[in-house]
Amino acid sequence: MAKIRPLMLVPPVIFLGLAAMFLVGMQRDDPDALPSALAGRTAPDLVVTPLGDLPAFDGAMLADGEVKLVNFWASWCAPCRVEHPNLEALAAEGVTIYGVNYKDKAPQALAFLEELGNPYAAVGQDADGRTGLDWGLYGVPETFVIDGEGKVVTRFAGPVTERVIEATIRPALESAAAE
Repeated sequence: MAKIRPLMLVPPVIFLGLAAMFLVGMQRDDPDALPSALAGRTAPDLVVTPLGDLPAFDGAMLADGEVKLVNFWASWCAPCRVEHPNLEALAAEGVTIYGVNYKDKAPQALAFLEELGNPYAAVGQDADGRTGLDWGLYGVPETFVIDGEGKVVTRFAGPVTERVIEATIRPALESAAAE
């Protein structure tokens, strides 16, 4: 009878471990959603600089008693261009949106807003990406729903489409307004 060597057990054990991890991951409510450690917590500080002569904002404005969105975007980001008309539609409905221009050059960012319109009540620039890091950004675009006390209600990574607005953003805005 052949003796089983301990090293022969390593590949099947690794396979079973990975299979179990994938199975657990597929049982989540939304397997595509990226988790946010910020949900339910006060939004991190905003260390942003003004973008041109556009109205600026700071962390204190996030806790002004009103529900709002904080949208991280960049002129070099193709999905940001895709989501832009949807952000303009939300702003036209009266949703306050603050924009954080992420790792971008000011002239290109201003040209982007000049070309596509400016849905933001105020804009700040995060040229070195430090604020994005503090907020846990995976990339741009990312949008956060912030309640009137300045707490993160939800986060959506990716472009804000009509489907995202109906399935994620509106319910989060309503939930934040009801609190």
